[in-house]
Amino acid sequence: MDITASGRDQRFDLVSSRLLDAPPERVFGSFADPATLARWWGPRGFSDTIEAFEFRVGGTWRHVLHGPDGVDYPNLATFTAIEAPHLVAFNHNSGKQFTLRFLPAAGGRTLFSLAMSFESAEAREAIRAVIEAANEENMDRLAASLGA
Repeated sequence: MDITASGRDQRFDLVSSRLLDAPPERVFGSFADPATLARWWGPRGFSDTIEAFEFRVGGTWRHVLHGPDGVDYPNLATFTAIEAPHLVAFNHNSGKQFTLRFLPAAGGRTLFSLAMSFESAEAREAIRAVIEAANEENMDRLAASLGA
């Protein structure tokens, strides 16, 4: 888990990364296809119902994560950047900005990273442990969906 803060715009990021045994086009496609995305997005034990997925800049992604405890977590995101097959960025209803990168790596693999931007170091640190664990579980599910 990398944590960075950029001084110019005071974004405080929490970044999770994983090397995946699939090319960037395939990993990017696992996000771009809502049926595939619903199978892996979210921590272990969660399921995902995608209600809208307009995969274009300005488009919305509305979905509900269903927790293992029976609690539903509505999510709404607006895509702010899509550069196939290397980048997806969106603003989330939580006020956080997400940036997903799908970078080519040796052997036809992908270095996948998921960055979340926070308004302050304090906000980031307040939920760091929860986010670190959830992102690891999310990437475990992604790797499993790719057969890696």
